[in-house]
Amino acid sequence: MKHTESKPRPALVVQTLVIDIVLVLAFALSGRRNHDETLGVIGVLETAWPFLTALAAGWLICRLWRQPLRIFPHGICLWLITVAGGMALRILSGATAALPFVVVATLVLALFLLGQRIITTLLLRRTAKA
Repeated sequence: MKHTESKPRPALVVQTLVIDIVLVLAFALSGRRNHDETLGVIGVLETAWPFLTALAAGWLICRLWRQPLRIFPHGICLWLITVAGGMALRILSGATAALPFVVVATLVLALFLLGQRIITTLLLRRTAKA
C-alpha cells in the first residue's frame, strides 16, 4: 500500500522555518552569553551566520518545504547539515571549533531542531483531536 502525505499548509512551512531561524539565533545568543561576549545584534549574527547559512542549505537540500515537521529523514538531515556545515563555515572563516564546542553545538541543535518538530507535531495532533 502506497503512503501519500498531503502537502503542508504554506503557513506551517513558514512557521517551521522561522522557528528554526529563531532557535539557531538562540543557540548563538546563549553561547555568547555563556562566554561573556557582547550580546549585540552584530555579535550574535557574527556567531550565528555559519549555522544560519548551513540551516538554509539544509532546508534546500532536504526540501523541507515538502514535509517540514518530519523527523526522519528530513529533520535528521537538516540537523546534521546545520551542524557540519556551520562548523565548516566557522573554520573556513577563521573561527575555532574546539571539540567541546562541537559536542555542545551538536547536542543543542539536535534538541532545538528536532525537539521543535516533535513538539509542533504533538500540538497539531492534539488540536486536530479536539
